[in-house]
Amino acid sequence: MTRIEVPGHDIVGIRAANGGPFTLTGTNSWIVGREPAWLVDPGPALAEHLEALEAELNRRGGLGGLALTHDHADHAEASVAVRERHPDAPAAAARGSVDVLLEDGGTFGPLEAVSTPGHAPDHLAFIAGKAGLTGDAVLGEGSVFVAGQMGPYLAGLERLRARSLEVLLPGHGPLIADPLAKLVEYIEHRLDRERRLLEALDAGMRGADELLDKVWDDAPAYLRSAAALTLAAHLDKLADERRLPPGVERPRIAWPEGFEP
Repeated sequence: MTRIEVPGHDIVGIRAANGGPFTLTGTNSWIVGREPAWLVDPGPALAEHLEALEAELNRRGGLGGLALTHDHADHAEASVAVRERHPDAPAAAARGSVDVLLEDGGTFGPLEAVSTPGHAPDHLAFIAGKAGLTGDAVLGEGSVFVAGQMGPYLAGLERLRARSLEVLLPGHGPLIADPLAKLVEYIEHRLDRERRLLEALDAGMRGADELLDKVWDDAPAYLRSAAALTLAAHLDKLADERRLPPGVERPRIAWPEGFEP
């Protein structure tokens, strides 16, 4: 368990010990404010992590509410245990068995929801003052796989870019001290993949494997399934924009465990 301080903001991160290829150094749970405090993404149901969250919540005057950026297990699994310990604290998310269903622009305590679908169809980011809690829409390092909704995903990044934020607090990896640079990097990365994909299609490539080999040549083998998901999202975007040539093979999707839509 690692504690992440956020200078200049009354927010603290608690990182779970669930590191891996998709979770990087572990899932970051963020606790915002005090008297009461608000918990974003309680993370995995690991005993040490739950105890660390509980200790921080007690120091900050108790739990006002729990919010999910999305319901993948590495972000949401501990929700059940947290809600059992705090039965009077409401829970909010874009879908599921929660007390408050949030949409773009909705508020929950000190949090404002920003719709950022793409990694998951229910994905939200949250704005707390000048901090953006981005879940898996923006990571502290590297990029994230996008499973459908590439156009809405890019639009969500643009909405975050327009907010003049001071810091981004991602679901995995270190905090991001230069939000504008990171958001520009993420947008340009996706547009560069699209450019390379169009070049491969213009060269006559139509098979999913050859497109992955050409456009995602930098993806290690253990991230092949994530690259295939993102290829499908790019192809869907091109199809929606009527820029996809005929005869393109769609990749066979094998969802990483715990990341189903």
